[in-house]
Amino acid sequence: MSARADQRVEIYEMNVQSNWWETFFTGVAVDMWVQAVPEEHTRQEAERLETLLAVRPGAEVLDVPCGAGRLASVLAERGYRMTGVDWSPDCLRHARANASHQIQWEQRDMRDLPWAGRFDAAFCLGNSFGYLDDEGNHAFLRAVRETLKPGARFVLETPMVLENLLPHIKARPWWKAGDVYLLVENQYEPGSGRLNIEYTFARNGHIETRRGSHRAYPYRELVALLESSGFIVELAEPWTPDAHMVTFIARVM
Repeated sequence: MSARADQRVEIYEMNVQSNWWETFFTGVAVDMWVQAVPEEHTRQEAERLETLLAVRPGAEVLDVPCGAGRLASVLAERGYRMTGVDWSPDCLRHARANASHQIQWEQRDMRDLPWAGRFDAAFCLGNSFGYLDDEGNHAFLRAVRETLKPGARFVLETPMVLENLLPHIKARPWWKAGDVYLLVENQYEPGSGRLNIEYTFARNGHIETRRGSHRAYPYRELVALLESSGFIVELAEPWTPDAHMVTFIARVM
């Protein structure tokens, strides 16, 4: 997936519905994300996840939200018993159609995880964290905690750490993934601590615009949120301001 950008993020308010994620992941948006990550990169991510989660084949692992299931599918091939949770029916259709191994796919709100103490590990990667308000994000982390066995690990990898986000983000980057062009307008709203985003998709002469929003947390605040959800927190790698993603390893107390 190639990218271009022009200038730094602008600071003013963009109106985005709080439940934007309920309808965003359909049609061209899903088609683009399915094409965005090369298979070899996904396999490298899966291999790294195995190490970070400290699990072996046969373990039960939760991917939430799983999107179109690219990581769950590779981990299932490696012998893990996978459960993938996502709200989007379109994402789950892609996941079911492309998985070569048996995986439990569940259409659910990411806070609705009714499997107390079931999983040996869980993960949330990419741009999947921060969709909700503060109460909702906390509820999500607590829900993940409740699904895990004692000592299990939850890997949260996110670009939404404020100290890493603001120095790098551009106002209007664009990408091409497969046959889809995507222009993004980023607007950070400091009063709410949210990055509001307008996405313009173009494919075969058809243009479609949608909006989304992510809560961006200062590093210490996000660590405190994980700790208050019942985790002991460490970093996968030493923190650096140059990183575009921060990977937290959260272990059940």
